Amino acid sequence: MNPVFVAIDTPDLDRALGLAAALGDQVGGIKLGLEFFAAQGPEGVRRIAALGLPIFLDLKLHDIPNTVAKAVASLAPLEPAVLTVHAAGGQAMLEAAKAAAPAATKVVGVTVLTSLDSGDLEATGVGGSPSAQVARLAALCASAGLDGIVCSGAEVASARDQWPEGFFVVPGVRPEGGDADDQKRVVTPAQALGRGASILVIGRPITGATDPASAARAIADSLKRHVL
Repeated sequence: MNPVFVAIDTPDLDRALGLAAALGDQVGGIKLGLEFFAAQGPEGVRRIAALGLPIFLDLKLHDIPNTVAKAVASLAPLEPAVLTVHAAGGQAMLEAAKAAAPAATKVVGVTVLTSLDSGDLEATGVGGSPSAQVARLAALCASAGLDGIVCSGAEVASARDQWPEGFFVVPGVRPEGGDADDQKRVVTPAQALGRGASILVIGRPITGATDPASAARAIADSLKRHVL
């Protein structure tokens, strides 16, 4: 299995379709987030899904349990392979999200965004390091029955040790020597996979390349020794 899910972050349906079609043989799935969903909605997701790749719907739902459960139920016909909710929503919200999701959908809790560091957490009233916060939220997600978490490559090894059966989504992945952009806790694809990531989310290093298919192919080739 190719663990790379390419993040297609654009409101433009034609561009998203073109990227997804061009990358279909080079990636394991497509991640669609708020930017795309706000512009194209469920029908846009269906158009991308029709190309045949698994869809990771990254909406980071965060609200009271009843609202999140109804939102997840509304998304269920799209049958996403992976769906995100914010782990900070609490146990009742996480339980409600999982209960409302299709059986085949992995519901994963977003722990600490890869654009945040210790200073950012402190500014929001969260004490301790990102790794400590990831550990707390991973335990909460496991207790609530979620399938796994989203965390950076800096925390994934300890998170897998803590939750061996969990499913670990690692964003903020950059090829060796690549630009970190707005990410603060980045690792290379090989580092993330070697530390226990289940899937890798890679966006701009692929979609922003002159030849996205070649960029995706190079990343996949670099991972071959790590993939069973």
